[in-house]
Amino acid sequence: MKVKKVIVTGGTGFIGSHTVVELLQRGYDVIIADDLSNSKASVVDRIAEITGKKPFLEVVDLSDRTACLHFFKIHSDAEAVIHFAAAKAVGESVLNPLHYYRNNLDSLLYVLEGMGQSACRKLVYSSSCTVYGQPEHLPVTEDTPRQPATCPYANTKRISEDILADMVHGDEARRAKGEGMEGDNPWKILALRYFNPIGAHASALIGELPNGVPNNLMPYITQTAAGLRPCLQVFGDDYDTPDGTPIRDYIHVCDLAEAHVAAMEYLDKPGFEGIDFFNLGTGTGYSVLEVIQSFERATGQKLNYKIVGRREGDIEQIWANTDKANRLLGWKAHRGLDEMTLSAWKWQENLQKKA
Repeated sequence: MKVKKVIVTGGTGFIGSHTVVELLQRGYDVIIADDLSNSKASVVDRIAEITGKKPFLEVVDLSDRTACLHFFKIHSDAEAVIHFAAAKAVGESVLNPLHYYRNNLDSLLYVLEGMGQSACRKLVYSSSCTVYGQPEHLPVTEDTPRQPATCPYANTKRISEDILADMVHGDEARRAKGEGMEGDNPWKILALRYFNPIGAHASALIGELPNGVPNNLMPYITQTAAGLRPCLQVFGDDYDTPDGTPIRDYIHVCDLAEAHVAAMEYLDKPGFEGIDFFNLGTGTGYSVLEVIQSFERATGQKLNYKIVGRREGDIEQIWANTDKANRLLGWKAHRGLDEMTLSAWKWQENLQKKA
């Protein structure tokens, strides 16, 4: 593979940083665009420690049109974009919906505009299983109807998918009329619907480190076990599930990172153009209590937790059918739940040592 220059937005974040590691190890050149609103610049040094290569970091707010377009003008030789950058907390989006709509949708629109100006037409977009809402049938396939959004975060992902599909359709319509600009390549877009990434890199040098109080389950578990949080709250035990707690398809972040490299390779597949959608999960659902039990079993740490009321915006249960990604991307998640929870704890322990 010839070296390909890739822009990774949100590349210092949880999923982004692990994907940058995987890209660098596969021979890609990486430019990170991140506003550091929920991550730290020091992640770049840890990525370099793992890979022996330091990606270039540009601190930029992609929801600022002027700044975003300037960034893409500077890096107009990039051949592809992986767009992670977004606010992502379900509960927070319910409390602060305007921030989510402005940040997540504006940044996507300006990234697409910047890509259009630089004739970069290959995009891997971070979507979410939340577009399915609470599905009537499980597991969900890519053809499962998208349900009305249960929270503003989910709605931003649903709207973003529609924006991408409409843009591709418009591009195809212009080409059919012979109105495409000479030298322009057709858009090639993959929207990857993530399920619930957890875990950390085997080196324990990078992992999930949100600023402030965590909104996701796994960092709250590890911070509680480390004594940084007094107690983990389990939101609801009265769902129609075997133990009453919500069920999710948890996937190791390194499996997810490997899927992005597979997606990058798929974009170069002869004959592919337009847009396609892929579920990225393990195909197995685990309840919140099962994740807690896995953590205690894998780490030997006893966790202080209590059951509280349901959290607005949460769904009851969901897990993926990943046959399409397995078949077309040649990718499959292979790390188990205990490996996920143990790696997250080793990352937390490493943070404590350096504190």
